[in-house]
Amino acid sequence: MASEGPVLKLHDITRRYEAPEGGDALAVLAGISLEVGRGESLAIVGPSGSGKSTLLHIIGTLDRPTSGEVVLNGQDLGQLDEAGLAAVRNRQIGFVFQDHYLLPQCSVLENVLVPSLVCKDPAVRLEAGPRAARLLRRVGLAERLSHRPGQLSGGERQRVAVVRALINQPQLVLADEPTGALDPASAGQLGQLLLELNRENGVTLIVVTHALGLAERMGRVLELKDGKLV
Repeated sequence: MASEGPVLKLHDITRRYEAPEGGDALAVLAGISLEVGRGESLAIVGPSGSGKSTLLHIIGTLDRPTSGEVVLNGQDLGQLDEAGLAAVRNRQIGFVFQDHYLLPQCSVLENVLVPSLVCKDPAVRLEAGPRAARLLRRVGLAERLSHRPGQLSGGERQRVAVVRALINQPQLVLADEPTGALDPASAGQLGQLLLELNRENGVTLIVVTHALGLAERMGRVLELKDGKLV
């Protein structure tokens, strides 16, 4: 359920990984605080190993922080059990990864509809088929609905992944190196598509990327360095 104020608030997020055999713990995130407004586009950049993907996984409920609070739409996610987190993940968050993770045996349309199969909102499920067709037309894949992923280019597969992330009408889309496996032309097209869908659908977009060209097109750019956002 939407609430007034920022769609996402992080307060003093830390993430440490315990070392084997009593060694020093590895501190990846060290006191991250952040507010992200509704409909905002945000890029997070930083060197490899700086914790960008870890932070994105914590925001997306795929991992839990060692300490701190993640508040999505006014709800403290730390108070939810795994079933509650799965429900938030399915209904309020869309994911786009560098590897598209499309099911090779399923068609483009079937891949897009996968998240809707476990959605408990009957209105969303009823609208899923027409919405998938509309979004696939919007991204230029109207003639590809029955194709398998193996019959698509890399850029086309990522476009399918973007539509799949939007199918349940999430308020927040998280993209982890979405252009990392694409050629420059396809990467530019995908970046433009993400921003257009961000504006057209009013979703909040957070992108983790090494591609400075993509980052600079976002409304705000933050760098993760030494476990902190600067």
